[in-house]
Amino acid sequence: MEHFEKTVSSKDIFNGKVIHVTHDEAELEDGSIAMREVVGHPGGVCIAALTEDDELLFVKQFRYPYKEVLVELPAGKLEKGQTPLENGKRELLEETGAVGREYMTLGKLYPSPGYSDEIVHLYFCKVDHYEQQSPDEDEFIDIIKIPVNKAVEMVLNGELPDAKTQTAVLKTAMLLQNMKVKEL
Repeated sequence: MEHFEKTVSSKDIFNGKVIHVTHDEAELEDGSIAMREVVGHPGGVCIAALTEDDELLFVKQFRYPYKEVLVELPAGKLEKGQTPLENGKRELLEETGAVGREYMTLGKLYPSPGYSDEIVHLYFCKVDHYEQQSPDEDEFIDIIKIPVNKAVEMVLNGELPDAKTQTAVLKTAMLLQNMKVKEL
């Protein structure tokens, strides 16, 4: 059976700098009508950048919605006119000063499919070299290097609660494990 919902009407509730909120009426597959609140988001990108010492680059910053400091992989909002990979390369450079090579997709993540259309594109790369870090004027960031195995432990221990970071760390660890097996 194919499931579906058809938008009957949509009313703009809020248009902000980052998000757009609508209140929709949707026709369900049985013909009934349901209300849906949708947060529109341009999407994001997250980069797992591996150093030559098998460490991942992380950023440590205050996250206002949670009122706490989080440790996350470099990430950011997608900008129009650039591909997700171009956005990822830009965010990695801005936040850490790192320039990557051998980029590989780790897929995409739907962080909150119950109410948001946001898609986060995940990538892996190896750090090639460093240039000047240039975070946004409202970003105050510390750069941290964490060995991959330690980062996996931190995910499993709940020390890295950010969903995109958890997913990219675990996928990177599996990718590296599979690469080592293929080298044997």
